[in-house]
Amino acid sequence: MKVLVDTNVLLRIAQPGHPHRPAAAESVVRLIAADWELCVVPQVLYEFWVAATRPEPVNGLGMDCTAAELSLDELVRDFRLLRDERGVYGFWRSLIVTHQVQGKLAHDARLVAAMQRHGLTDILTFNSADFARFTGIRAFTPADILAGQLPT
Repeated sequence: MKVLVDTNVLLRIAQPGHPHRPAAAESVVRLIAADWELCVVPQVLYEFWVAATRPEPVNGLGMDCTAAELSLDELVRDFRLLRDERGVYGFWRSLIVTHQVQGKLAHDARLVAAMQRHGLTDILTFNSADFARFTGIRAFTPADILAGQLPT
């Protein structure tokens, strides 16, 4: 089975001092041990770059471009990259209209559209409530995984 890993999980793993880092890292380890294929889409990588290279005082990781590039290389090596395809736009457009998505939540709808295009139903995220409006999507937090609530 496949699961999309949200940017916020990857950012916590990349931030050694963050209090959510252990849960994020361990949830990934447990999913891999349970034979889940961990996936990312280009949007996750774009968002990672933005937050990783943003200065720490404005909620970023403060990485320089070289360090961020190395992190992207690791992500593409360690996670299956599902490519953007033409069909994603149609899924996204339908989702934002059907669910009356406004503002920044359109980013989450874009992730759901990519999931639908690639046949994924599960996402690992710290923000599971952001995905509750979308039918056919199961959002799991690292805490859920650590509590033994592996998706089945």
